[in-house]
Amino acid sequence: MKIAIYGAGAIGGLVGAHLARTGQNVTLIARGPHLAALQADGLHLSGHSGEFTVKPHATDDPAKAGVQDYVIIALKAQSVPAIAEKIVPMLGPNTAVVMATNGVPWWYFYGAQGPLKDARIPSVDPDGVLWRVIGPERVIGCVVYPAAEVVAPGHVKHVENDRFPMGESDGTKSDRVMALSAAFIEAGFKAPVKPDIRTEIWVKLWGNVAFNPISALTGGTLAGICNDPGTRALAKAVMTEAEAIALKLGVKMPIDVEKRINGAAGVGEHKTSMLQDFERGRPIELEAIVGAVRDLGRLVEVPTPTIDTIYALTRQKAQLLGLL
Repeated sequence: MKIAIYGAGAIGGLVGAHLARTGQNVTLIARGPHLAALQADGLHLSGHSGEFTVKPHATDDPAKAGVQDYVIIALKAQSVPAIAEKIVPMLGPNTAVVMATNGVPWWYFYGAQGPLKDARIPSVDPDGVLWRVIGPERVIGCVVYPAAEVVAPGHVKHVENDRFPMGESDGTKSDRVMALSAAFIEAGFKAPVKPDIRTEIWVKLWGNVAFNPISALTGGTLAGICNDPGTRALAKAVMTEAEAIALKLGVKMPIDVEKRINGAAGVGEHKTSMLQDFERGRPIELEAIVGAVRDLGRLVEVPTPTIDTIYALTRQKAQLLGLL
């Protein structure tokens, strides 16, 4: 199958390397020195899942890739609206778009029942450009659990984890999602097709909405935040508000908040992605991870005083550092 990966950095490179190794027709969309290295020497992967080099097609021009069976978008959520028009040349009548991004997805309410049916979330889809240009009917939901990093142009290091649960917005086991899952599994990933991908999204988001901004504000690791009574209580307050929103949206968390916090503590001295972005001077995923949860609270009339405070503090810090 033809698979294009828009954003062939850490996660995109990890996925692309493994899919290419199993013989899939992979095109990597990248730019700058990373693209130059990919074109000259191929993509080198090391770390958790082994060490190897592949040489898939790489370009900075999606039009040169042609129509694809799947387009996997592996960018920071805030970067996606700006590239919506650029992926159009890769979209044929049956092309599926896999959103391998963090936070609340822009397509969340596609096909939902009741008053929120097809509701839009401006914080993650300003002006509705993604809904209009890509179309929610193309989307396959995907939750990204692996950690990876680009350690040098053309070289991606797989740090840990290999889970990519995925699913259709309506919960069906469509031919397209089953084929994609099979391709991921053949490539060495755990990629179960979930009947309720929104619950999977919330399970990851539940921790991110608390630990990411708290770590960005304090510089603390997961273990540090969870083991300090003050920041642990703050994380619990944020997560309690988020859980109330999820329940209003019909999502029941599979574990209680204390177990979720203990699970984060067990990860150890790990820096969240948002803290790493702050330290490296990169734009942060504040709207998708925190702002959109706040917006969902307003939609379902759940008060979010703690989330509001964390959002305001993190936003101001990011603005002062030029990271928004």
